[in-house]
Amino acid sequence: RWEIPRSSYPATRAGYLAWRTYLKKRQAEGVERVCLECGFEEAEAREVGRLVGKEGLGKGKGGADGDGDGDGIGEMQVLEDVACLVFLDDQLEAFAFGDGDSIGKDGGLAEEKMLGVLRKTWGKMSARGHELALQIPMSDACKELVGKALAG
Repeated sequence: RWEIPRSSYPATRAGYLAWRTYLKKRQAEGVERVCLECGFEEAEAREVGRLVGKEGLGKGKGGADGDGDGDGIGEMQVLEDVACLVFLDDQLEAFAFGDGDSIGKDGGLAEEKMLGVLRKTWGKMSARGHELALQIPMSDACKELVGKALAG
């Protein structure tokens, strides 16, 4: 992601989306290539690339269950839940508060922007992901922020 600067695309929403689409495709192709080099079968390498590229997420493919475990959550959605849970567990505090203890200070995002980030993150998750997210130990400040995001 950091090898292709955001500035190499127009500073518009369409430019941002084109940049993200290119990165997903590039990352998917790269991981598929690495899998093949490591001896994965071609079908397995393609599936890993599909998951990393989030191909079909939210479109009934990949998000629909097809893994036979009966949980109703497909592999693609599980991967998306994991990414969101990692953000909430490991990165939220620094993302929101930077090096300080109040939102928007010392490198953190402004509160309204942070609430938007949390709402988008929450929207990407399954019901099971939501359950797990609510069990993550967080500072009081992060709990308050998540509560505000979910309330409105």
